[in-house]
Amino acid sequence: MSVTIAIIGAGSIGFTKKLVSDILCVPELRDARIALTDINPRNLAMAEEIVRRIVEANGLPTTVVAEGDRRRALEGARYVINCTRIGGLEAYASDIQIPLKYGVDQCVGDTICAGGILYGQRNVPAILDFCRDIREVAEPGARLLNYANPMAINTWAAIDHGGVDTIGLCHGVQNGWRQIASALGVPREELDYICTGINHQTWYVDLRHNGRHIEKDELVAAFERHPVFSQQEKVRIDVLKRFGFYSTESNGHLSEYLPWYRKRPDEIGRWIDMSDWIHGETGGYLRYSTESRNWFETDFPAFLEEAGQRLDPARRTDEHASHIIEALETGRTYRGHFNVKNRGIITNLPADCIVESTGFVDRFGLNMVSDLTLPLGCAATCQASVDVQRMAVRAAVTGDVDLLKLSVLHDPLVGAICSPEEVWQMVDEMLVAQAAWLPQYADAIPAARERLSRGTVPTRQWAGAARREVRSVEEVREATAARRTMGALGQRPGA
Repeated sequence: MSVTIAIIGAGSIGFTKKLVSDILCVPELRDARIALTDINPRNLAMAEEIVRRIVEANGLPTTVVAEGDRRRALEGARYVINCTRIGGLEAYASDIQIPLKYGVDQCVGDTICAGGILYGQRNVPAILDFCRDIREVAEPGARLLNYANPMAINTWAAIDHGGVDTIGLCHGVQNGWRQIASALGVPREELDYICTGINHQTWYVDLRHNGRHIEKDELVAAFERHPVFSQQEKVRIDVLKRFGFYSTESNGHLSEYLPWYRKRPDEIGRWIDMSDWIHGETGGYLRYSTESRNWFETDFPAFLEEAGQRLDPARRTDEHASHIIEALETGRTYRGHFNVKNRGIITNLPADCIVESTGFVDRFGLNMVSDLTLPLGCAATCQASVDVQRMAVRAAVTGDVDLLKLSVLHDPLVGAICSPEEVWQMVDEMLVAQAAWLPQYADAIPAARERLSRGTVPTRQWAGAARREVRSVEEVREATAARRTMGALGQRPGA
């Protein structure tokens, strides 16, 4: 009997296309039943059309279904992949815009910081709904593969409160590995590593080129002499120098998890690079996501044409999902980095937290490497985030406004910028703005609205230290064409 793989949030069309293409590169999975579901009927229809085109173009026996009813899509599923963005761009915009009024300048705002914590409050009720449906209608023992951020908060809630076997998946480790290999000027396949920590704050604690250990000074020198990375990764390089270990996450991501690089507006420009949003632009991911949505809706025929190409297993990506499913179904061992409960994996982080670390998957399941110890500086920054995440999860499950505010207050960057009074008012403002996606706070919203009406904390309309306007579809098309031209000529953007 073929396996059923359900994708919740399949309207994230580009990512769904990538995941399905990867899955169908595995011969043993080509007769799978792919069940797509999304709350947006238009996006769901486009996703279905693209997946059917992939199947038809490759003459595969795959069954494709698209269901607006999530429970029907999950019926009999052995694997459920979560790609949702709860609240969409409307809610996400307030994650960025409201904290700016209080001086909190975020690049991404989807993990911790004020935006990431509120994003978690929107996600957890949905995650628990997904888990209830999985328990009730999916195949017994079904696994949830969670790609949605905030990764640690979502995975923590699913395991502790959803009762579903959940693995959190991110591609930060792979991206950092490729970057390190490029900086060192060595083939990727010659570079081995052990990476451990928490999601988006994972550390390359051991790097080896053909068995030779790469020391800190060699890695620092490689990044500082690189013509591109030396400009784009200033925060990561500074952290490498001071901590002794390279972090997985982009310059923009890392800068908002720490209290030192984005707290003074006049210094933010020193640490970021505006050549691409991911290097620290204010609200960069919000701008990118908005442009991507507009571009996709306009250029859907081109995506559909691309979906009609023959699958090439050699071009299968290193997104974890297909490799995990392959390992569990065939026994072919897969090594990767996964978000799971700690329980002794990292000795100097709490047992209950979600860590991202090295593990192996085969027919017997996921087996994590245990008894790893983080360097003290790396552990300290992770611990600060873990405490924030723990409070955020409990607040999201219980609807405890006071605990939510304490979570935001203890966030490293927010705490470096805001007073307690400012945090209390900022959270009230975000609760009111996002009330439609926060069912657990329904009874608390009227009081938050009342407090806001009497608020005494002054705010300002601030675009941030490094903001760019959302580009039109025409401007995105021109930039895309220019990148393709430079790529064909072997040039880098900005070179």
